[in-house]
Amino acid sequence: MTQIDKENEILDLLDEQGAVIGTIKRGECHGDPDKRHRAVHILVCNAKGEYYLQKRTASKKIQPGKWDSSVGGHLPSGEDYEQGALRELAEELGVSLPDASRLEHAHDYIWRSSVETEHVRTYLLEDEGPFRHDPNEIDDGKFWTVEELRAARGEGILTPNLEEELRKLRVF
Repeated sequence: MTQIDKENEILDLLDEQGAVIGTIKRGECHGDPDKRHRAVHILVCNAKGEYYLQKRTASKKIQPGKWDSSVGGHLPSGEDYEQGALRELAEELGVSLPDASRLEHAHDYIWRSSVETEHVRTYLLEDEGPFRHDPNEIDDGKFWTVEELRAARGEGILTPNLEEELRKLRVF
């Protein structure tokens, strides 16, 4: 999907409680934190307890070049969180799961920045890889130890959203 197509993607518009109140173009959400929409994140861990992170491409509008959750994305109108998680895993990492049974629901939260407000559902997935990156989304990817993540906290290397995710998981 091209950047222009992404800006025209139709998302569900939410009220403060997360109920769908209409639809909106993705491009209209970014830049207006009052336009709430849904997103899904997945943190992939290996058997050693390391977290697989993706490095966002330099062409990304939000947090370019920073390390972020393993997988993340907006949900098109009508798509539920599990469907979105499975789709994003396949698109961004090349991981095709037959269903969501391996996904562990970690938490839900509202992420508000100067750019957007997202109702986020986060899942955990244990997987060793190998992974196939979407070059339009990801410049690099690697497993990080908890110690490496703690050392990177607050250094401008990780996205603020990822730091919040890791705080919620008590990594920090």
